Amino acid sequence: MQADAVVLDIDGVVVDVADSYRRAIVESIERVYGDTIAKAEIQAFKDAGGFNNDWELTYAAALHVLARREGLDLDVDAFTDRIRESGGGLSAAESVVDDALAGSARERVREAWDTERLRAVFQQLYLGADLYSDIEGEAPDIDAPGFIHDEPVILDPATLDALADRPLGIVTGRPAAEADIAQRRAGLGVPDDRRFTMDDWEEGKPHPHALVTLADRFDADSVVFVGDTLDDVKTARNAAEADPDREYVGVGVLTGGLTGAEGRRKYEDAGADAVVASVNELPEILE
Repeated sequence: MQADAVVLDIDGVVVDVADSYRRAIVESIERVYGDTIAKAEIQAFKDAGGFNNDWELTYAAALHVLARREGLDLDVDAFTDRIRESGGGLSAAESVVDDALAGSARERVREAWDTERLRAVFQQLYLGADLYSDIEGEAPDIDAPGFIHDEPVILDPATLDALADRPLGIVTGRPAAEADIAQRRAGLGVPDDRRFTMDDWEEGKPHPHALVTLADRFDADSVVFVGDTLDDVKTARNAAEADPDREYVGVGVLTGGLTGAEGRRKYEDAGADAVVASVNELPEILE
């Protein structure tokens, strides 16, 4: 596989977020509403597309919990199927609920749906009280140690060394401050001009802007993008359509929510050029 440059996602590729971001999604909804979804059901939202932002995934999952209380007759799989059919993302989730519920039930759901509180709880659980105060600039009201400290590093130093002969970039849905923390822990000294975070472009994945821009900055004819979701693969596909003079290769890893034979099949159906057990297999498939 030819690659003049390599671009990595962070979550599920560089660090394992099963007990951090994904735990924060589940527990934030539980704390705010006394009910939640199962951690395993998060992947259905990811597969529906448009949920690169885990805050928005939290809002959509909370919307499902609230709508079920008002009679929504859709389990998570059926709910996320309709989200995917409606174009993916939070706005699609809102449309599904609006279409499924009568006016009074819909109004009660909207009144109870508190995205600001969900985000505040999420950030406190994820960052912990001290980092929350530092990063968000607000006093915490939850005494939490922070799930961010429960993120094992996946990327081996030997893999990083093996990739050192070509430009390395990052495209992530993390806010910049949280990307900084993960990069330091993994030894990834990627400068800001070779990185796109949530704070750097509005559209987010799978929009191709970030990947195409990095390819320009690298002056690369071929770019490999490694991610852990179907939207990551679609980002590479979309970049290839937007910038046909370059080659964009999408590689899926099985260290995120997509695992095993089923995960491999989903990647392949989405158009992945390769699927690897982890990012540490990447040097073996690069020329």
